[in-house]
Amino acid sequence: MVGKRLSPILEEIETVLLEHEVITNTPPKFTKEGFRAAVKIFSSAMLDSLWNLQESENLSLNDRIKMVESLGNKIRDLVKIYTNIDTKDLYNN
Repeated sequence: MVGKRLSPILEEIETVLLEHEVITNTPPKFTKEGFRAAVKIFSSAMLDSLWNLQESENLSLNDRIKMVESLGNKIRDLVKIYTNIDTKDLYNN
């Protein structure tokens, strides 16, 4: 499973970020590509947990689709509100 393979890498990234924040107290200054990757990773983690919730509640396919679309829109809105970045623009060259 890809989540299991990526988890140690994500934990290492988490550790590096925590150390950076504690030691330097400065922003990490992500590139556009790095920010895009971080948003994608967050979105994928949320969708993974959403899938588990949907399975446990035995939701219909229609309800699952609505929830996934809602989550995607809310993540896009969150990023736009707090960064003024439209996540769709992250995939334009």
